[in-house]
Amino acid sequence: MSDLFTGLKEKLTGKERRIVFPEGSDERILRAASRLAAENILTPVLVGNPNAIVEKANEANVILDGCDILDPSSYPEFDALVSSFVERRKGKATEEDARNILLDENYFGTMLVYTNRADGLVSGAAHSTADTVRPALQIIKTKEGIKKTSGVFIMVRDDEKYVFADCAINISPDSNDLAEIALESAKTAEMFDIDPRVAMLSFSTKGSAKSPETEKVTDAIQIAKEANPKLTLDGEFQFDAAFVPSVAKSKAPDSEIQGDANVFVFPSLEAGNIGYKIAQRLGGFEAVGPILQGLNAPVNDLSRGCNEEDVYKLALITAGQSL
Repeated sequence: MSDLFTGLKEKLTGKERRIVFPEGSDERILRAASRLAAENILTPVLVGNPNAIVEKANEANVILDGCDILDPSSYPEFDALVSSFVERRKGKATEEDARNILLDENYFGTMLVYTNRADGLVSGAAHSTADTVRPALQIIKTKEGIKKTSGVFIMVRDDEKYVFADCAINISPDSNDLAEIALESAKTAEMFDIDPRVAMLSFSTKGSAKSPETEKVTDAIQIAKEANPKLTLDGEFQFDAAFVPSVAKSKAPDSEIQGDANVFVFPSLEAGNIGYKIAQRLGGFEAVGPILQGLNAPVNDLSRGCNEEDVYKLALITAGQSL
């Protein structure tokens, strides 16, 4: 696991990234932010009441040197954020609405990212996924040409690293969605020094079964290959044909992927979520994520059951996505 983040830390050195933590008074956030600041990797921006944050840090014996603390209710540039928010929402919010909305820590933090006052945001330790993702979709929005955000996990065991997608966001992706997920997941893989070899998964291998579900995957393959002909991507594969060389030789002898895939795109959220949890619980892999893809600027969602280490790692990933 240390190798996974060593290269990322090296890439971040000297880049002066600023990562927003809307849950600034949460002890897990404070401990992770203190570590990040002490290591001089990035500048944590803690959102909330300064007195409450400092009091909580003192109780936990946490040093906040190198961290910024911003209170929405007294932020000197609050009026500028309000104006930017009203403009961004294009008539869906009045100035009065904006002033109330931006007192919410997640909306405030997202506006810091949108207006380039910060480079990314990590939330979810005490908020739902919807509370974290909704402001990002309304304000930061997806990249040009990307219709939907998606969520991946980096699966790590010893020196093995794989990308599983989408395991967090899209319940029933169509062919275009799957193609987007594949292309964005390949980019995420590269961030972790994984040379992407993308397998599009199904319950069929190379036409061994035919149904609307398998055709959805084969259509996605064609769309993705047209979008990026240089990317190593193939399917449709059952998992063993994508992962076991002997099975690939038997079931897909002409494929450019011969049991050596490292990015796995599942055909549905149901399959992806089940798949990563099986690998985690039965296979002994550590699941790092979910990492959200496709946004104009990085916003990532913690589990409410997260610990300090989860916060620390996801902050590094978020900063890496901003490079």
